[in-house]
Amino acid sequence: MAAQRAYTTHPLVLRRVTVRRVHEVTPRMRRVVLGGEDLAAFTRDGTDHPAFAAPGFDDHIKLILAADGNVHAALPAQLPHGIEWTPAEHRLTRDYTPRRVDQRAGELHLDFVVHGEGPAEAWAASAREGDELWFVGPKSSLRLPEQLDWILLIGDETALPAIGRFLDERPLDAPAHVLVTVSDDSARQELALRDGDTVTWAVAEPGDAAALDAAVRALPVPAGEGYAWAAAESRALLPVRRYLQRERNLPKDRLNITGYWHREEATTPEAEGAADVGAQGAAAGPIPSPLPWLVARAALRLGLVDAVADAPGLSPAALATRLGVPRAGIDVLLPLLASYDVVIGADDETGLRLGAAGEELLDDHEREEYTGHEAELLLALTHLAPSLRNATSPWRLASGTTLHDAVTRDAERYGELVGECEQLVFLLNGLTADPLWEGVGSCLLTGPGSASMVAALDDAGLRPRLRVVEDGTPAAVLRGHVSAPERIDWTAGPADVAVAAKALAHRTDEEAAQLLTRLAGWTRTVVLVEASRPDGLSPHAAEAALLAYAATGSPLRDSAAIAALAERSGWEVVRTVALGWGTEATVLTRG
Repeated sequence: MAAQRAYTTHPLVLRRVTVRRVHEVTPRMRRVVLGGEDLAAFTRDGTDHPAFAAPGFDDHIKLILAADGNVHAALPAQLPHGIEWTPAEHRLTRDYTPRRVDQRAGELHLDFVVHGEGPAEAWAASAREGDELWFVGPKSSLRLPEQLDWILLIGDETALPAIGRFLDERPLDAPAHVLVTVSDDSARQELALRDGDTVTWAVAEPGDAAALDAAVRALPVPAGEGYAWAAAESRALLPVRRYLQRERNLPKDRLNITGYWHREEATTPEAEGAADVGAQGAAAGPIPSPLPWLVARAALRLGLVDAVADAPGLSPAALATRLGVPRAGIDVLLPLLASYDVVIGADDETGLRLGAAGEELLDDHEREEYTGHEAELLLALTHLAPSLRNATSPWRLASGTTLHDAVTRDAERYGELVGECEQLVFLLNGLTADPLWEGVGSCLLTGPGSASMVAALDDAGLRPRLRVVEDGTPAAVLRGHVSAPERIDWTAGPADVAVAAKALAHRTDEEAAQLLTRLAGWTRTVVLVEASRPDGLSPHAAEAALLAYAATGSPLRDSAAIAALAERSGWEVVRTVALGWGTEATVLTRG
């Protein structure tokens, strides 16, 4: 059986709205009411787009602004079924939660915290009737478990729109226990509480991790099955996450914690993402040393960061004993860790505790940059020069085997690839809407993006009879995502269509050609879903081709490179479907 999915996806549509009215909710919160024809179903450039829908209480839409004031130059390209974030030097994007969606009136309400000089807050502060605003999204809505005895809603002022909407609309019939930290009492709002609900207001400076942690720990522990949702400054949420997971023992599927803003950024707190600068945004200056990165990686792999988080005040000697590492080894790491604020107090008298950078490394996403698949690719790039001379992948020179060979033997590594492909589900509307699915009764899937493909077929109401191809990769990691995963008997019969979802991204050209040749014995139609160019919204776009080369010995394969591989294996390109975010689906057929 397929596992319950945590999100429902939505078509990504670029919409224009205008300001209808503005009013102050509190001295700390300004509400801007927006409306326009684009909130209803509409047609643009010959393509029909659905009406705006944001059914989830914590849905996010991405506002599009411009540092130079030229918003139209910053807009993404609208595809028939998705968005392509083309490079734009002055584009700024900020994520906001709709406070209310009034379908009858054709209105969208957004609440802005009044606190600083960020671009979104500045826009809201000067907003007047008739001013335009462009946005995209939401891309998905959270699905809450159906049977709960209580829900915990935690946040700072930036979370009040989501918390207020939850209490207004009640997507869950269970008591709500609310905790909100505010900078002063004037930020308190009237909330739609019911019998059994509780609300706690705590006064604290924005981003005060200790105050938020203490307030959460002071909450009573309700009986029964519960769910915790939290949104605030990213670093302030780290101790909250550890407390709820380790001491309250909430499983991951009963926990949703989102960093709405970053304290170190000179931007509006409610902004979920930093300014999008694209490939042009790389900072000039001296090339940094890799030493801090390598030391942080060692600290994570040894368990040093977690040990200090779990037992603040450990002396270096006690830490060495706890980790089973010679004291001399710990002493080698601590000076650099201290200089980069990973730890504070690197001597036996004061004891150790985590600094700001160390607290960030407690976040799963942050630590993946040092210990996950991307970190392994970075290490392989130490062999970049000889790999360029020998026309082979740095990974192969570093490990003695190809990346594809490595993942076929390592379920955990393959699972990382599956996790990296989870975002693919938001881009597959264009593929599931393609006419190729007419009359399809069977579909063969391969590649780490298979789970996302199944979810997209479900969302589109297609879900043909699926056969999941293991193809040498550990199919067990797909359990819970795909029905009845099995090793396929390649002689059992043909499939109407095969979808290889990110199956080439970890294969060399030779291995990719072998897969395509193998698929020729199974089907006459193949769809390749691959990233063909960098994501224009990513500040790391310039690194994409190099990381692809590290994995396979080839840069990102564009349409021409895919066509060459197809022809080499006896396939012809029928068409290419742009899915957005630099990703394309290439439809192949056997002549």
